[in-house]
Amino acid sequence: MPGLLRGIVRTAAVAGTATAVHGRVQRRQDEKFAQRDADTAAARNQAYADQMAPPPAAAPPPAPAPSGTSDRLEQLKSLGELKQSGVLTDAEFEAQKAKILAG
Repeated sequence: MPGLLRGIVRTAAVAGTATAVHGRVQRRQDEKFAQRDADTAAARNQAYADQMAPPPAAAPPPAPAPSGTSDRLEQLKSLGELKQSGVLTDAEFEAQKAKILAG
């Protein structure tokens, strides 16, 4: 009987040790996989957030030049003075005048 009891105790000790080691390995793997899954989920959520974010606002268009009649008159007077002083030719004067009046 002592030999049988010794064999049972040895088997129980080996089985208990194996169960403890297996449990520890299983916990480590679970932690590792949980961390990997959390990293994957965070990356997926960030990619989704990046896709759903509104595009950056475009720069506003430049403000148009003031088109008041007094400003146009001043430009035309200045243009006429340049033509009279000989800086502009008749063709250049007409082209610039058309631009001012169109704007």
